[in-house]
Amino acid sequence: MAGAIKCQAPIPWIAADMKLPLDGASTKHILWNQPRTSVMTNSTPFKGKIGRTVADSKPHWENLPSPKPGAPNVMIILFDDLGFAHLGCYGSSIETPNIDRLAAGGLRFTNFHTTALCSPTRAALLTGRNHHSVGMRGLANWNTGYPNCTGSVAKSAGTLAEMLGPCGYSTFMVGKWHLTPMEETSAAGPFDQWPLARGFDRFYGFLQGETDQFTPELYCDNRPIDPPRTPEQGYHLSEDLIDQAVDCIRNQKSAVSERPFFLYLALGATHAPHQAPKQFVNKYRGKFDAGWDAVRQQWFARQLQMGVIPAGTELAPRNQGVEPWDSLSAEHKRLACRLQEAFAGFLDHADAQVGRLVSFLGEIGELDNTLVLLMSDNGASQEGGPIGVIDTFKYFNGIPEKTEEILARIDDIGGAKSNANYPWGWAQVGNTPGKRYKQNTHGGGIRDPLIAHWPKQILDKGGFRRQFHHVTDIAPTILELAGIDVPESIKGVAQSPVHGVSLAYAFPGAAAEEPSQKRSQYFEMYGHRGIWADGWKAVTYHPPGKPFESDRWELYHLDEDFSECRDLAQAKPEKLKEMVELWWSEAGQYGVLPLDDRSRELWSIPPRAGTPRNRRRFVFYPPIGHMTGEVSPPLGNRSFTASAEIVRASATTEGALFALGTRNNGMAFYVLKDRLVFDYNLFTKHHKAVSDIPVPVGASTVAVSFEKVGERGRATVLINDVACGSVEVPTVLRMISSAGMDAGRDAGSSVSDDYEPPFDFQGQIKRLVIELPERSRRAEAEAQTAQMKTDMSRQ
Repeated sequence: MAGAIKCQAPIPWIAADMKLPLDGASTKHILWNQPRTSVMTNSTPFKGKIGRTVADSKPHWENLPSPKPGAPNVMIILFDDLGFAHLGCYGSSIETPNIDRLAAGGLRFTNFHTTALCSPTRAALLTGRNHHSVGMRGLANWNTGYPNCTGSVAKSAGTLAEMLGPCGYSTFMVGKWHLTPMEETSAAGPFDQWPLARGFDRFYGFLQGETDQFTPELYCDNRPIDPPRTPEQGYHLSEDLIDQAVDCIRNQKSAVSERPFFLYLALGATHAPHQAPKQFVNKYRGKFDAGWDAVRQQWFARQLQMGVIPAGTELAPRNQGVEPWDSLSAEHKRLACRLQEAFAGFLDHADAQVGRLVSFLGEIGELDNTLVLLMSDNGASQEGGPIGVIDTFKYFNGIPEKTEEILARIDDIGGAKSNANYPWGWAQVGNTPGKRYKQNTHGGGIRDPLIAHWPKQILDKGGFRRQFHHVTDIAPTILELAGIDVPESIKGVAQSPVHGVSLAYAFPGAAAEEPSQKRSQYFEMYGHRGIWADGWKAVTYHPPGKPFESDRWELYHLDEDFSECRDLAQAKPEKLKEMVELWWSEAGQYGVLPLDDRSRELWSIPPRAGTPRNRRRFVFYPPIGHMTGEVSPPLGNRSFTASAEIVRASATTEGALFALGTRNNGMAFYVLKDRLVFDYNLFTKHHKAVSDIPVPVGASTVAVSFEKVGERGRATVLINDVACGSVEVPTVLRMISSAGMDAGRDAGSSVSDDYEPPFDFQGQIKRLVIELPERSRRAEAEAQTAQMKTDMSRQ
């Protein structure tokens, strides 16, 4: 090779007394043919010696990395939308005996805080950095084009898995991820923000923010899969997740028992839909008939008696929009109780699964040296509205559910046919003694339970810790206890500083009364803001669409006012000014700006080039894997056409051509009993266009044309370009479902009531084409108006 670089220094892996040929060509030949893969194994220099032969060479083998001796297994158990008071050991009357045993054998933190929303909390939890700083201002579904809201976690903020794995830990992620930009969740990826690319050895769970507990959208590693059983066979997601977690640990410990593991178990419970096996829901029948006012008082009294909250704490007044229980009609009370019973059964059932996992660790002798950190991602959810919903997508579509409509399906609540969420009154009970909810920066949205259990090291069994801490403090705690430093770079990317502080100092019994080592912490979500510093908190609720400068800041001395009941803003204006200035300082430091309270725009940002939705013509070649909602064709609130080139072997050949949604709402296009059918499922009211002629045997082209006119729609089915059936749809949904689309089948929860899943098409689908026509200016304006109505209903 002409121009080869001459060796100016000894080659480290060549013996010092090794004679090299003097002619340049032979020297270059040796240099070029050395076994360089062995020289730079795992990017470390070869520590042996290479001579001309094995006889005058010295081999070297690198050991696999391992953490410090005695490093613990680490297990994070993250609940979803679980309020501060929901666990029995935090005051609830809901039975959580297995979690209560963890608390009795460990520590309960009573001043622990999160970010008020799921994706941001998860980003802060795994990285130890503030969520704006790593690009997760809000949900992974959003990308605003600003660095603080990209829908993904910056690669300059390594996850716990990326830090623990290279130091000898096995890393498992089981459950809800919701840290991948949802437009990147198709079979085409990119996969660099999926769990395996962010440091986890194995992944089993779901990528979206929520999923049906009986028919979830499941992924194993980087591919979609069907659940292992059906609801009729006893399937439930919480049980499946624990089975998978046990399987990961069992296999790893059977192979290399000395290697510690990091398990990140993020349950779907207790996010809506609230679903559980019938016996768990029925267990709570009548248990909440006293109503949310009385139950909230009972839980508050238990918190005081147990020492969960300080003596002298006041119970915050009802949140705006929560009606006095005694003012409700009998029908409204009956509905509200059923919805709360479903939530209670869901949590009780999840607790039983946690118990199975903990028992397994005990059986194999690993519990004693396993650090268990059990927590929630935010406060109890307000997304059920004032009366609750049996289908949460009515809420997201701005369709108020009438009490009489829900009562007609009341026995479905909690089961596979419902997508239920409880009303505001019960959500505030879950956040006792605080005010407001998930999404807000008052206590109800950000103060959450945290249980630390580690039999080998935590000896103050059943103790309380009252120091202020934040979810960013979890990663530094784990790294300290594992004896691992934050790396300067990961995969060649320089790492940003960790913002959290370890709370391990609080584990010893003598530390119970120590002051917090945390000095300050800001909060921001949907424009709601807050700042804590040295026992004081300033907080503001931001009405959407209002100028930020008109927001009214409140001031609380949390050390003396746990539930934020005594606003000192007028009494201490200088202190308030100091706190607000601190908020702006931290907002600048941690990338919070620009403030952004948009809602419609966050869900309707144009798709980026290279993503599945960046097109108006979608061509599929079934059978293909399941598609999440964000990578499926956007068929809500618009006209479209779908055509399929099919081949039927006989008159009995049938099956689904495509299906989008669930049994509660969606649309399905299929061949059944020789007829072509399009079913628009409007919250279990089916509107079907059925062909009046048979679908030919052999090759044919079948289609459905859906036309949106105002709020209504009309679907027409066609066989070989001949219209042969139609149906009027009274309401066109703006948001169809969080569940996505299947092509060539309808797996999971079948959209139509005409068949059972998976209803695979038995013939051949050469291709399926879905086309979205350009909207007229009038149609675009109508769509924006409709979306604004949806946004208003959400708020």
